[in-house]
Amino acid sequence: MANSGEDFSQFEISKEEKDKLVAEVIRYILFKTHQNSGCAIKREELSQLVTKNYRHRSLPAFVINEAKDKLSTIFGYELRELQRSRPSSTNHARLSQQSGADAKSYVIISQLPAEVYRKYVEDVNTSHLTGFTFVVISIVHLAGGKIAEENLWHHLKRMGLHATDENHPVLGNVKQVVETLVQQRYLQKDKVIGPEGNTLFYELAERALDGPVCERIKQYISQGSLFLADCEERYCHHGYIKP
Repeated sequence: MANSGEDFSQFEISKEEKDKLVAEVIRYILFKTHQNSGCAIKREELSQLVTKNYRHRSLPAFVINEAKDKLSTIFGYELRELQRSRPSSTNHARLSQQSGADAKSYVIISQLPAEVYRKYVEDVNTSHLTGFTFVVISIVHLAGGKIAEENLWHHLKRMGLHATDENHPVLGNVKQVVETLVQQRYLQKDKVIGPEGNTLFYELAERALDGPVCERIKQYISQGSLFLADCEERYCHHGYIKP
């Protein structure tokens, strides 16, 4: 953890300069999170904010750590570091969009109790996206944590959601919403080379494997038919399923 009392002489900057860098990193994290619907922010992006005017190699890590402290104590957010795990398949080729997927990145997660967050913070205008995310993660989980793209869309079609639908009344471009789950690190997308050609797979990523999220999914699945009924209610209630 960063220590505000630490000697800044090793970085050759003043406390005012350090505070300015920390504030800039915090603003960037909050703005990018809002602008990009919670997509992960690469560590490289944050480091470049620091190194554009300062060259000390250890300074970015110090500034990011202090920004992490302030995000927690002032804003009530945990700055969580993510590092994508290797795909479960050994015979594969990563998609070009994930060429830097093994690099570290960050997301912010509210530290408020779930009840308080839902009552005072959660945006009802994006609750449909939360419900869609929950259902997609559940489908992949039920498939063993990994599912072929074709099979995923087979399940989504049963809910009236099609990959070719670019103007869904609630979700808009449905395929793009699924791709957003990859950028948000709920899913990992990989190309597997097999004897019959290339097959795209979706696999649970770091945020879907997070303890609270994973436990919530397991609780619903353990209820069997109640889980499926709940998924249907989530969609029908908001008009997700076509009549």
